[in-house]
Amino acid sequence: MPAPTHAKVVIIGSGPAGLTAAIYAARANLAPIVFAGHMYGGQLMLTTEVENYPGFADGIMGPELMEAFRAQAERFGSVIHNVDVTEVDFRARPFAVRTAEDEYTADTVIVATGASARWLNIPGEARLRGRGVSTCATCDGAFFREKHIVVVGGGDSAMEEALFLTRFGRKVTVIHRRDSLRASKIMADRALNHEKIGFIWNTAVEEVIGDDNATALRLKNLVNGEESTFAADALFIAIGHDPNTGIFKDQLDLDAAGYIVSDDGVRTNIEGVFVAGDVFDIRYKQAITAAGSGCRAAMDVEKYLEARETHHKAVPA
Repeated sequence: MPAPTHAKVVIIGSGPAGLTAAIYAARANLAPIVFAGHMYGGQLMLTTEVENYPGFADGIMGPELMEAFRAQAERFGSVIHNVDVTEVDFRARPFAVRTAEDEYTADTVIVATGASARWLNIPGEARLRGRGVSTCATCDGAFFREKHIVVVGGGDSAMEEALFLTRFGRKVTVIHRRDSLRASKIMADRALNHEKIGFIWNTAVEEVIGDDNATALRLKNLVNGEESTFAADALFIAIGHDPNTGIFKDQLDLDAAGYIVSDDGVRTNIEGVFVAGDVFDIRYKQAITAAGSGCRAAMDVEKYLEARETHHKAVPA
């Protein structure tokens, strides 16, 4: 069996965090290997027009933006593989990173696997993503000025989304499966007392209706089973995110929700393993903040490798 391919730095993930880390690492002559996954590009690959990423006055399509990130990373020498990492071993050095077909070793690893928004998995949802169905009010809210917007969820993030969307929509309706909110009292009170926000309780969204764009929702009352059609121009799903950290369990410190724990937002509990983007960021979840954290991780990797090299040179064999 051939020896594993070795790299100074391996980057796992190919959203804004992973590819920004790749750009910086490549420009530092670290020749990073990036495992982009079969579905590369992160959450922006599921987004239509992005209007809040600096530098694009007229906006840019999410997939187009990520293709530009990738081309820039490759221009400076990043090697990008569209395969998933299936296993890692951070218990020995060099670190081992395995795919279904190959094994690699690395002096450092940047984990930038992101977090995936939870979807309802109902008819019409996938077909109308980006055309009235979204999981990011900050990204897409401005497209629905003076429209009727629905938010699904009952936690703090759902209330934050609903309150934010009142800046654009003429009316915001929150639909929740229970008869009370799970949100903190302060967030619940703000939403319940807002003149633009209404509530539908004990109800599930069963289908998104529309041809080219969302026009209505099919609802089901969970108490009496009655179904109804509810006119709406947009559906924002705010039922949480799941961090993509399954392969790191029992090796990296994770919080109760599965996000990677980092005291400084860059380093993990394993020396030489760094983190970037939404896989640890439970607050901002924006392309620009993910890209910034990718920059930080790559710069810290460079300093870490320099320090190791200096140390090894200083210690006689």
